Amino acid sequence: MQSLPQTLEGWLAHCERLHPKNIDMGLARVGEVARRMGLAFGCPVITVAGTNGKGSTCAMLEAVALQAGYRTGVYTSPHLVHFEERCRIHGETVAAADLVVHFAAVESARTQNGDEVSLSYFEFTTLAILRLMSQSRLDVAILEVGLGGRLDATNVIDTDCAIITSVDIDHVEFLGTDRETIGREKSGIMRTGRPVVVSDPVPPQSVIDHAREIGADLWRFGQDFNFSGDKQQWAWAGRGRRYAGLAYPALRGANQLVNASGVLAAFEALRERLPITAQAVRAGLALVELPGRFQIVPGQPTLVLDVAHNPHSVAALTANLDAMGYFPTTHAVFGAMADKDLAPMLAKVGPLIDRWYFTDLPTPRAESAASLQQKWNALQMVAGGRRPVATSLHASPQKALAAAVEAADPADRIVVFGSFYTVGGVLENGVPRLQAKHLGA
Repeated sequence: MQSLPQTLEGWLAHCERLHPKNIDMGLARVGEVARRMGLAFGCPVITVAGTNGKGSTCAMLEAVALQAGYRTGVYTSPHLVHFEERCRIHGETVAAADLVVHFAAVESARTQNGDEVSLSYFEFTTLAILRLMSQSRLDVAILEVGLGGRLDATNVIDTDCAIITSVDIDHVEFLGTDRETIGREKSGIMRTGRPVVVSDPVPPQSVIDHAREIGADLWRFGQDFNFSGDKQQWAWAGRGRRYAGLAYPALRGANQLVNASGVLAAFEALRERLPITAQAVRAGLALVELPGRFQIVPGQPTLVLDVAHNPHSVAALTANLDAMGYFPTTHAVFGAMADKDLAPMLAKVGPLIDRWYFTDLPTPRAESAASLQQKWNALQMVAGGRRPVATSLHASPQKALAAAVEAADPADRIVVFGSFYTVGGVLENGVPRLQAKHLGA
């Protein structure tokens, strides 16, 4: 019999090797292994689905709950640098060694009595983290859906409150090619009689219809909760509670107020089980952190990190960059997956970019730097080449960033965006603090 891995790295390699080639979609397999493990949560569970805004929503839920004195557990994916980032218990990233016993438990259940169940890498790793969370004496569990909702491995756990953030076009090969179809997939996390917070201001009709069909307690942005504000502060109002004079969330970007509104609606919907104070809301939103979401790193030049990797999130990034004010030159380090709708992404942010540094990424799913350059050149030809924009090719995000720093003046800004691999690549050795060479000249 083959010996089981003893380290997290060994288990992750084991999951990669197991990955079935033609796996059937559905929760039957994952549900069977969860049943064999007796996987269950003794605390309220909040499940967050959506195209963009999931990570920010989970981070704000966690921050407010922590400030309210609750013991939190959070599962998110993917990670930026280390796999362990996918799970936080009481605000702290779990240790790799603490995950090993839970991977072993999944493997034992998966192969129980010789009746082997196939699991994908994502399903196996999700079950391991869910088991760790279920045994961590939590007051609240926060689960980020990996893809879609209905068929996602996190959906083996019945949620006490579902949140659906923005719904837009992404992962079309799995979820469908239009918002209505994608909305139906994401609606799969709803449960009868339980609250579902829809923070998308203009949700697909399929989301609203599904909530009504199954008898979920629907909380709609603009109807059951809303926000208002000026440049100094903002206010929130829900079905039975109001917050006034709130400072803006520590997470930057205009879209964060929509995400924060959904978070407050979720706590209002769960108020009997998870009561929170106004002070917890204020402190939580003021202290929340999430690397790689319009993260501005002070330095010379200024560095902006954002995992925007679809047209909707790149549009938000573009608006946020535009609002930052004047920079003589904007340098962009960009790498992305081949299955993304790249042309509209490049076209949207293109007018703000003065120089591109296209990068290869360490995964076969990625578009090559050379192909990204070709797509950009094609867009330039269609636009008539209105202005000269320099481009270069690089073997890794680190090398692309180094080239950008070499070319940049202290007053410039460098934007690193695209895949998690792109942003994670420049964060491998910690957050870079840039000092352009010209300062010492």
